[in-house]
Amino acid sequence: MSWGTDLWDQFENLDRHTQWGIDFLERYAKFVKERLEIEQTYAKQLRSLVKKYCPKRSKDDEPRFTSCLSFFSILNELNDYAGQREVVAEEMGHKVYGELMRYSQDLKGERKHHLQEGRKAQQSLDQYWKHMDNSKKKFERECREAEKSQLIYERIDSDINATKSEVEKAKSQLYLRQHMVEESKNEYAAQLQNFNSEQWKHFNVAIPQIFKNLQDMDGRRTVKLGEMYRCFAEVEQRVLPIISKCLEGMVTAAKNVDERKDSAIVVESFKSGFEPPGEFPFEDFSQNIQRTGSDGTIGTPKTEGGKPDPKHAVSRTKNKLWLFGKKPKAPTLEDFSHLPPEQRRKKLQQRIDELNKELQKEMDQRDALNKMKDVYEKNPQMGDPGSLQPKISETICNMEKLRSEIHKNESWLAEVEGKHGSRSEQRPSADVNHHAPPGRESPEGSYTDDHSQEHRSPPQPDPHEFDYEFDDDDPLPAIGQCKALYSFDGSNEGTLVIKENEVMHIIEEDKGDGWTRVRKQGGEEGYVPTSYVEISLEKNSKGS
Repeated sequence: MSWGTDLWDQFENLDRHTQWGIDFLERYAKFVKERLEIEQTYAKQLRSLVKKYCPKRSKDDEPRFTSCLSFFSILNELNDYAGQREVVAEEMGHKVYGELMRYSQDLKGERKHHLQEGRKAQQSLDQYWKHMDNSKKKFERECREAEKSQLIYERIDSDINATKSEVEKAKSQLYLRQHMVEESKNEYAAQLQNFNSEQWKHFNVAIPQIFKNLQDMDGRRTVKLGEMYRCFAEVEQRVLPIISKCLEGMVTAAKNVDERKDSAIVVESFKSGFEPPGEFPFEDFSQNIQRTGSDGTIGTPKTEGGKPDPKHAVSRTKNKLWLFGKKPKAPTLEDFSHLPPEQRRKKLQQRIDELNKELQKEMDQRDALNKMKDVYEKNPQMGDPGSLQPKISETICNMEKLRSEIHKNESWLAEVEGKHGSRSEQRPSADVNHHAPPGRESPEGSYTDDHSQEHRSPPQPDPHEFDYEFDDDDPLPAIGQCKALYSFDGSNEGTLVIKENEVMHIIEEDKGDGWTRVRKQGGEEGYVPTSYVEISLEKNSKGS
């Protein structure tokens, strides 16, 4: 049947087209899935980046510079931006990818149903065709048999030698065949009528309906793809306002960077509290030359060894304190005496504030325990009051320890503030006569100018109080003289070994840290504790 072949070809074409449509839909779904995976990976990497550059930090490490605060604001905005990328990925997965996969399964089921209906209709029509064709062949066969029977009957009937019984037998056989021809003819006509009726229904009703259903299915698939395209773009559009706010926040953070505030913070954080050194006085190196009695110039005593040893004058390479010189790392002390005065004051104040907070917590805990104890005493069924006494005792003990620590730190703070406030008053002015000022203050206490106590045990200075590096090019001019009251071993770097009653030149006054810089008669320079020497400054040294 040529019409059956053509119809089957159409079905094959529709089968291939609908399958291609579903494959294309699933391909787009795969594209969406890979896109949302990229979004998820991007958001995850952004969050990891933010976490890497914004680690957990203690309260002391909190950024104060505007550049740091702006950077952390940018990191927060970037974290929010990563959250929006996660929202995009989540909505793409739920509203686009998930919906496409569900619709694809529905399309596959519907397509299978329509194709099965078409195959059933074709199979039914084929059955009618077979019945009609069989009845037609049977009718044709019966007609040929009837024609043979008629020829046999005519031949026997015209034969004069044939008996009457042979003629009757041939005649009955002819009647039988003619009857079978009528029956097969009627059956063929009925089958032909049924086939024609089913064929009309097949080509005019069933097949057009199946084709229409497949067409509608493919049209809905196309419309669904368009909706998913739009939804895909709308997911991005919904997060654009929030992303714009994130970017605006980054721009605002960039505008908040203020170099003046950062410079002020640096100055406030690292100012040492030291006063700048005074002007260098003129040092007369001709004072060792013999002068006549008529010369009215006041000279200094000669050095013990005559001329200064030039080896000692140039052999020291670390005898001058510079602002940007290297400073060896000193161990941290409990009273922060290794720090400059201003930094030490800040550290002590910070520690006192922290101790006060801890003390307040302990006091609150004590009050809460006392209230609980009163409740237990009034209502014994709620608990044993005696069980709270160890905890109350422990809290009171902690409070006493904290008060002791606070008192100790406050005394250190008072010492620092006293030195800082009276530093300008601790610059003794001496005349030409060499006498020591009463009560020269040292890192450990004060000493009088009583020279009768030459064999007393002097207080040892803090070995970490002075820990600087120096560099020596030219010797500094002397601004006075001093006499050693005690011997000093000079074990620290930058300090000088002195002997009792040794006379030295002063080249730098005490800046409030308990150290004075001196030069021996041999030219060797270094720092000695101020309390170990008796100082006499020249009157005109500062004005020269």
